[in-house]
Amino acid sequence: MSKRSEVPGPRGSVLLGLAPRLQRDQLGTFEQVMAEYGDVVRLVVGPPGLRRVLYFVTHPDGVEQVLAGDPDSYSKGTPFYEEVAAYLGNGLLTSGGQQWRQQRRTVAPLFSRRHIDGYVEVMAEEAVRLANGWGAAATQGASVEVNAAMVDYALRTVGRVLFGADVTDAVPVIRATFPVLNQHVRRRGISPLRLPRQWPTPSQVRAAAARRALYDVVDAVIERRTGSSARGQDLISLLLAARDPETGAQLSRQEIRDQVLIFLLAGHETTSTALTFTIHLLGRHPDVQTAVHREIAEALGGRAPQADDIAKLTLTTMVLKEAMRLYPPAFALGRLAETEVTIAGNRIPAGSIVLLSPWATHRHPDFWPDPERFDPRRFEPTAEAARPRYAYFPFAGGLRGCIGGHFAMAEATVAIATLFARFVVTSESGEVPLSTDITLRPAVPVRCRVSLRQAAPASL
Repeated sequence: MSKRSEVPGPRGSVLLGLAPRLQRDQLGTFEQVMAEYGDVVRLVVGPPGLRRVLYFVTHPDGVEQVLAGDPDSYSKGTPFYEEVAAYLGNGLLTSGGQQWRQQRRTVAPLFSRRHIDGYVEVMAEEAVRLANGWGAAATQGASVEVNAAMVDYALRTVGRVLFGADVTDAVPVIRATFPVLNQHVRRRGISPLRLPRQWPTPSQVRAAAARRALYDVVDAVIERRTGSSARGQDLISLLLAARDPETGAQLSRQEIRDQVLIFLLAGHETTSTALTFTIHLLGRHPDVQTAVHREIAEALGGRAPQADDIAKLTLTTMVLKEAMRLYPPAFALGRLAETEVTIAGNRIPAGSIVLLSPWATHRHPDFWPDPERFDPRRFEPTAEAARPRYAYFPFAGGLRGCIGGHFAMAEATVAIATLFARFVVTSESGEVPLSTDITLRPAVPVRCRVSLRQAAPASL
């Protein structure tokens, strides 16, 4: 196939290119340019002299090439990841080269299926705590704000896994600082003009204060663990004991802090969004919810979920996957083309930013008929096998795929199984406006009415 000399794409405004459209409606713009210009689209963003040219790739074959092809052709050296690293550290999400390879070798054993199965008890305890709170609302005929509840559940769960007994001190700081950093990082990451971080603008002063508070609380826990002879099974203790299997090297204190911060981001924001929209969608589709009720009752028999139960909850898993297809928490990701590459016959110059979007690819009409329709049957084994691997990539993929994907699915499955063992949920929200910061989140409260399905089993 010959290389095209010019990748197609919208002109945008003379002064700012596509920047106003992306600022106003990023997700809608992604869908529109995919429909109008095809699987590789050239997007020009920003004013003359400060412009960025992005190459937007939506076909699964192109996505696979970028994520799972030659690892030396693409890096995370984009402005967005630079900002994430500046405020949340140089952990697995943002590091590169030899540093990333060493971190990955050292940390990967802590995210084995065996280790994650050991955290299911914590997940279940926090899910029961959440369900007990919903029980009061159900008896009063009140509604619950689902997203706030899911943020609390996911934050307490990942907090306990990371910090152990110190979670009580850490959670309030995390809850206060992450929204500030989210907005600031996203704003700087997409802006053509980034002021020096030390300039004392109001937003940069707020972000610097949030970063200091977050660093302080994590560093304090690391310091306590370092000085203690008795370490537990929380992830900070395990990171302190971890060794690179090839070199025997330990992670530095800063590297441990950086890993913890990235795990906090990925471990509570993404999972809470996935859970919020799973519950919202079940609340709008009572026929699917009834089938989920039946599966949970048969699999659990009235007891709390355990690690071995997750594989039995096949429909529940399909529902979660379909919710993440429609509302992928990591809605967009970028890579820097380190060399000139060709994607679907299009020449992409070295130094270009290649933009991928699960939001758009998960709606590609060639692979997802009637893409806006909620249909968990899309994830039956035969349907999954018939699609290209990268038609669906909520956890990215390739060597740089999310190391915590199995943790997130286990955590979400345990929460859904616990809640829907006890409650019938009816969504009070229609279409939910969305916020696109570092991750996708609801821009407004998501309210559901809950009612008791049956008397709560004693074990729950």
